[in-house]
Amino acid sequence: MKISYNWLQQYIDIPETPQEIGKILTSTGLEVEHIEAYETVKGGLKGLVIGHVLTCTKHPNADKLSLTTVDVGDGTPRKIVCGAANVAAGQKVVVALPGTTVHPAKGDPFEIKLAKIRGEQSEGMICAEDEIGLGESHAGIMVLDGGAKVGALAAQYFKIEADHIIEIGLTPNRADAASHIGVARDLRAVLNRTLRKPDSSSLSITSKSLPVAVEIRNAEACPRFAGVTISGVSVKESPEWLKSRLRSIGLTPINNIVDVTNFVCHELGQPLHAYDALVVGKKVIVQTLASGTKFTTLDGKERSLSSGDLMVCNEAGEGMCIAGVFGGNKSGISAATTSIFLESAYFSAAWIRKTGMRHQLKTDASFRFERGVDPEGSVAALRRAAALICEVSGGHVSSDIVDNYPTKIDPVVIDVKHKNLVRLIGKQIPSEEVFGILERLDIKVSDK
Repeated sequence: MKISYNWLQQYIDIPETPQEIGKILTSTGLEVEHIEAYETVKGGLKGLVIGHVLTCTKHPNADKLSLTTVDVGDGTPRKIVCGAANVAAGQKVVVALPGTTVHPAKGDPFEIKLAKIRGEQSEGMICAEDEIGLGESHAGIMVLDGGAKVGALAAQYFKIEADHIIEIGLTPNRADAASHIGVARDLRAVLNRTLRKPDSSSLSITSKSLPVAVEIRNAEACPRFAGVTISGVSVKESPEWLKSRLRSIGLTPINNIVDVTNFVCHELGQPLHAYDALVVGKKVIVQTLASGTKFTTLDGKERSLSSGDLMVCNEAGEGMCIAGVFGGNKSGISAATTSIFLESAYFSAAWIRKTGMRHQLKTDASFRFERGVDPEGSVAALRRAAALICEVSGGHVSSDIVDNYPTKIDPVVIDVKHKNLVRLIGKQIPSEEVFGILERLDIKVSDK
């Protein structure tokens, strides 16, 4: 499991280095296997600056080249030969000066050197996005907005982050730590600091125009299923902050709706799933289907279901998702989606584990459900994800939150004797310190 050091700091203050945090986590039972430096863009745009094209004329010895002079903020305009057809005087651009190593999107890094190009001196390079790893387009140089400050570092302009990724070998008994909040909670217990949990209380229901009912036909496999609809969404690329968070832990951004569900899963440890509301209809049915039923998953593979596979179905009883494991290719979010049904459920760990093994499927969702998520966290995660989806998609909540929870799961109550704690740990810990640690782990002490 990968945890971003920068992302973690959203929830708890940690002035300690990533290496120091790694040692603390290992001491709590979250064994850190590896810590790796990470940059949102390879090379971190080191040495690249914002320039202002002062002049642009045709190269005397080459039809497809231009001669430019560029102000890079140090008082000495640079002569730069540029081959891009879209270069023009007055532009704000990204400049790599001699001595800078650039990291292209494809291929090996290379150093910019003073050069003569067709007989004319060139003192740098005006960059296209693919040449510096910011994208794959080579249609022309990057032209920045007019407010870009000349001489500013490109890394600052593009908000490039230097991060460290902490890889934890999560044991099956530590499902509570399968998220950034979970890891931050362990740090709170050790360091006795404030934990800043995301606030989901501000979610507003603006209409009830798209209600969806939920029927659970197998409460053993699905003790709780919550959902809400969001209408008026615009499915598009996610904002940079969201893409950056996902990329840091090895996830590929897909679109703003799916990216939010992945973000909240790794933030809170609660998997979520978004369906196109047109496919859902007016009712969600959680049930098993007949053995041998064919179902095509998001990866395009047709699978033969077992009667032991729990399915999330639409009002017609058609499978939309292998519950807690993998979505279907006909119910997912597309560019044409304008309304969604957002799911946040609690599924039986045993059912999900067997289904995952049967179909040889391992996903971020099944990883958590197999270990056991918090049944009391479903609605909080749903509210958090719904609020973020509205924020990044322009949508609005269009139903009440439906929370089908037929038999409430009571918290486990454990009787603990202080002398047994001492015996097991091998160290004398004052009772009040024990109570403080339990409280910081969100473990309630009902009686002392």
